[in-house]
Amino acid sequence: MYQIEKMGRRQLGDRLEDELMNYILKAPVEVGEKIPNEFDLAQQFGVGRSTVREAVKGLVTKGILEVRRGAGTYVVSHHSVEEDPLGLSRLEDKYKLALELFELRLMMEPEIASLAAQKAGEEEKVRLEELCRQVEELYNREEDHLAKDVEFHTHIARCSQNRVVEMLIPLINSAVTTFGSLTNRKLKQETIETHRNITDSIFRGDSVGAKCAMIMHLTYNRRMLVKMMEERGL
Repeated sequence: MYQIEKMGRRQLGDRLEDELMNYILKAPVEVGEKIPNEFDLAQQFGVGRSTVREAVKGLVTKGILEVRRGAGTYVVSHHSVEEDPLGLSRLEDKYKLALELFELRLMMEPEIASLAAQKAGEEEKVRLEELCRQVEELYNREEDHLAKDVEFHTHIARCSQNRVVEMLIPLINSAVTTFGSLTNRKLKQETIETHRNITDSIFRGDSVGAKCAMIMHLTYNRRMLVKMMEERGL
């Protein structure tokens, strides 16, 4: 009987954790802001205070909340540890972050593209071509392409068939998202052309071509970012 009750409380805590996360995102409660106290949350969600404590603890573990003794509970991120394992979303200067991420991408992604050209299977190549086409179509329709762009770069990492590289995918995703949110389709033609070159090289198994195409893709992007920073006096 005790175990059943315990499991019931645990499931309720998990559900409240999801609801509390939705509340933080939809209210929204911005990073650095304080959430309501335990008593108010219990009334708001119609649960006991112990369930609130369990849900808060879960979000603390995920890096969303931080309990500050004597001050309350604060939102420190809108992204979980799984989504943002390095806590990059907490860094406020997004231009500097994007530039630093480019330094890292230039070290990694050309070699990842080269490895993908060597190891990608036929089905993976077909999927890469499809993603390349979908990004291009979204660009041409002037629709939000960012999620599909992230998927394109993610798939290249998976084509490398290297398990360690796959573990770096969240970092690559963060880099692509950070840059895309700043530039908002300013590099339409350059992105379309370099994506095609990367895709074609991987499809042909041309590892040097894939590496060079990725370098060119990242160079265009970095040049635009530096220009934007100079215009803003950063």
